[in-house]
Amino acid sequence: MFKRAIFLGLTSGILAGIASLVYQQVYNTSLGSDFSSVANSTAIMIASIAGCLLAGLGFWVLNKWMKAKGEIVFNFVFTLLSFASILPAFAATFPLTMETDPALFPGFAIPMHFFPVVAWFTVKPLFIKS
Repeated sequence: MFKRAIFLGLTSGILAGIASLVYQQVYNTSLGSDFSSVANSTAIMIASIAGCLLAGLGFWVLNKWMKAKGEIVFNFVFTLLSFASILPAFAATFPLTMETDPALFPGFAIPMHFFPVVAWFTVKPLFIKS
């Protein structure tokens, strides 16, 4: 179960990272914004993969400790943490020399915070049968 949970985390993290990079390109192209100095492609991929690997570890721990209730508790906690993780996007500060309008940053960053949980729930049935 541990290996499957970690592999699920890695796979969903890669998927979420790719989705985030595609979203970054679409957002930047359509609005003419560039937040690469704040959130570059490498940081986006690492954050997606790290978040989902931590989710895999949390999934394994909760299922080991809570048995039948572990999955529902994990789903609730992962979703709650995804929503909580958007709060720093509203408080981000930028250098005065930045050409892109800082008001566009929440629209750029917030959707990316939900890609890991969406990717996890999408690929989970391929790795772990409930």
